[in-house]
Parts: sequence; structure tokens; C-alpha cells
Amino acid sequence: MRRAALLLAALSYVTVGVLHFTSAATFVAIMPPYIPLWLHLPAVYLSGAAEIAGGAGLLVPRFRRAAGWGILMLLVAVFPANIHMAVNKVGLPGMPVNEALLWARLPLQFVMAAWVWWVALRDATPAERGEDAGI
Repeated sequence: MRRAALLLAALSYVTVGVLHFTSAATFVAIMPPYIPLWLHLPAVYLSGAAEIAGGAGLLVPRFRRAAGWGILMLLVAVFPANIHMAVNKVGLPGMPVNEALLWARLPLQFVMAAWVWWVALRDATPAERGEDAGI
């Protein structure tokens, strides 16, 4: 179960990270106004690169803990933007704003953090760390 959760987390972070590059305008459009406009696109690219690196790092036992900490820091860093989206009813471009979903994303960040902690930071058995399977 933990291995499947690890693979799903890695795939999720890499996929969303890639979307930061292939659909950058979507992410730029939801940036909070307190971040200077000239930083919007670089911040989108930086967070996308961090997600890709974190997701890929989860797959390498040697880097898993560092990747887990990096993803947790990223979740903390983007949390104020998620609050901004909920408070100001900022949805994705071209889609109707669903206020309930915007608010639901806030506790979901904690679920995502717990998921990362479970697959990357919680003490694991040698088999879970991939030492027996060569993961």
C-alpha cells in the first residue's frame, strides 16, 4: 500500500510540475496580487521545477527524505496563494468559480502533507525504503 502511495505521489507531483511549464498561463492567472507581477511567471516555473524534482526525488531512496522535506516546504509556500484563491473567489481561467472547492483545497493541503510525510519521512522498514527491492 505504501509503495503504491509513493508511486502515485511521485507521479502526481511530476505531472503537476510539468503542467506549470505546459500551461503556465493558467498558474500565472491565479497568482495573488501581493506577489509582484514580474515574479509571476518565474515563480510558476520555479514551483513547477520544485514539484518535478520533488516527485522524481521520491522515487530515489537516497533522495526520498530530502524530496519529502522539499515538497512539504513547497506546500507551505503555496498555502497563502490557496487562501487568497478561497477568500477572493479566484478560480482557474475559463472555468466557473466553485467556492466550496476553493475552500476544500485548504484542508486538502494538510492531507497532501500527511501523504508526503507517510511515504517519504516516516521511518520505514528496509523493504519500504527499497533497500531489498532496488527501488
